[in-house]
Amino acid sequence: MQLSDFRFDLPDELIAHYPPVKRSGSRLLCLSRSEGLPQHRQFTDLLDYLRPGDLLVFNNTRVIPARLLGHKASGGRVEVMIERVVDEREALAQVRASKSPKVGTQLLFDNAAGERLALEVLGREDEFYRLRFLVTGDANAALQAFGHIPLPPYIKREDAQADRERYQTVYGTRLGAVAAPTAGLHFDEALLARIRDLGVESAFVTLHVGSGTFQPVRVENVLEHRMHHERIEIDATTCAQIRACKARGGRAIAVGTTSVRTLESAARFGGETGLQPYSGETDIFLYPGCSFRVVDALLTNFHLSESTLLMLVSAFAGRERVLAAYEEAVRERYRFFSYGDAMFLY
Repeated sequence: MQLSDFRFDLPDELIAHYPPVKRSGSRLLCLSRSEGLPQHRQFTDLLDYLRPGDLLVFNNTRVIPARLLGHKASGGRVEVMIERVVDEREALAQVRASKSPKVGTQLLFDNAAGERLALEVLGREDEFYRLRFLVTGDANAALQAFGHIPLPPYIKREDAQADRERYQTVYGTRLGAVAAPTAGLHFDEALLARIRDLGVESAFVTLHVGSGTFQPVRVENVLEHRMHHERIEIDATTCAQIRACKARGGRAIAVGTTSVRTLESAARFGGETGLQPYSGETDIFLYPGCSFRVVDALLTNFHLSESTLLMLVSAFAGRERVLAAYEEAVRERYRFFSYGDAMFLY
């Protein structure tokens, strides 16, 4: 497999820089994995493709305001992108500055209320810096007061106050992601209620999306690519819900590639025993030829050309079928990426 096997052309004007007026107001391209042509629907038409006894598996992570803009105590400008809050006072982060900050350097950030936040550089851990928040509260509270929502690099604008709500799912509860699980952005409370009334259950896993999700594949031979690590958690309740769903003939439907990666990671970590509760790290890489042990259907947004997420979707539904659907989505003027439209693969 070559990287060029996952390339498609996308006009810049089809990249969605803002969310739709209504969460559930997006379009939905529905694609059978076995037969037929793509069906062009509205997102609320997802109800037509669900069956009583199905189980939707959502990622309940919540995006932190991980981007900090400020300066060193010496005056040089600095940008910090928090990768992971380690504990109440410390975090791992990418730091961009004209000169790499040394241990002991203080990084200073001001907010609109006239308050100041100071971070101290403790050292390096691989590609990240370890930083200490010099605050009386905790790191997450400081980020809420000083941080910016880290919009993806293909959204060519600064974050706005509205992004604090719209770049979150309505069901996200677990702080820790630096990017949203974007397939879930289409659900509002009214649609979730209609899904429950249909007899479709919901379950939750956690994958805290890291900045590595936006890193391009830099090798032509896809099998040489090494994935970044992300934190995942799946508990006994969700495992039991999935087993019960399978037993009654329902489908485990992953809402987003992050839910896929969590479920399939847990199944692999479980070995011969299958899906088991798990809390830890995953660097799972799903590409054409990989099998899926848990997921029966997938709801997802449209992904970047030559990305590992496009490879995952291609593994699930077939590369040629997926790329043909992407070409049709371009012709039909679908909106792409995080704030864009969605696909349902079944």
